[in-house]
Amino acid sequence: MENTLVQKTQLKRAVKSASIKDYLELCKIKVVALLVLTALVGLALAPDMGRSILLQSLSLIGIGLLASSAAVINHIVDHEIDAKMARTKNRPVVKGRVSRIQALMFSASIAVIGFVCLVFAANWLTAGLTLFALVGYAFIYTLYLKRATPQNIVIGGLAGAMPPLLGWVSETGQLAAEPWLLVMIIFTWTPPHFWALAIHRREDYKKANIPMLPVTHGITFTKTCVLLYSLLLALVCILPYLIGMSGYFYLASAMILNGVFIYKAIKLKLSNTSDGAMDLFKFSIIQLMLLFIALFIDKAIVA
Repeated sequence: MENTLVQKTQLKRAVKSASIKDYLELCKIKVVALLVLTALVGLALAPDMGRSILLQSLSLIGIGLLASSAAVINHIVDHEIDAKMARTKNRPVVKGRVSRIQALMFSASIAVIGFVCLVFAANWLTAGLTLFALVGYAFIYTLYLKRATPQNIVIGGLAGAMPPLLGWVSETGQLAAEPWLLVMIIFTWTPPHFWALAIHRREDYKKANIPMLPVTHGITFTKTCVLLYSLLLALVCILPYLIGMSGYFYLASAMILNGVFIYKAIKLKLSNTSDGAMDLFKFSIIQLMLLFIALFIDKAIVA
């Protein structure tokens, strides 16, 4: 009884000590920043509809807030799993710095603000698609796919690949073929990105009973899949150039970035250890960021 009271007291103190940093961590702010960048590029590549910078900025803020809301839900749903893994054991909900109720209220609040931003600054289609992406990641992937199949990343990757399409639709109010190519790039990039991390953290995922590919099929097989997806990614990244959506600057950038990606994937495949997995994971983040910046610069050059 006394121990229980002590634990409750410690939890209350921890919750009271929650900081802005804790809430930003709940939002996975670095991940969301990358998603908003891809949404910005989708918006920039869309036909100019004469919308103001203010409306465009509010649209991106709305997309970012809904993505953040999904990230917070991920923290809530996965708090027991996170407690078992070295990479996530110090997260705010796990440590009690933010209670699950507080996190849920925060998630709902920023989701409502984000949705309202999209309805008024963009259009209902963007708001609906963004909400669909939130549900896809926060519930379908986190609650079910993540725990159900080693193909969780492949199937659930579509939700995280949506921002370029959302940026485009926020500008035009309608779907088109071009932004789906940008979605395909992120969709194809996601498996080798996450599988590289899963190789590095295989024991953590095994301990948490999460059926990631290295756990269910072994590291050697996963390395092969990473390499194959890296080759597929290189092909997909050429498509924007082939349809005239981008020019030579983007093409050259894509070839260099994907060349390095493939080199690191081959190096990981041929290695007898998993030491190169984290190197590939870190580079993949830089690769995607620079790839979309190259698309943005290419558009500016043409303009």
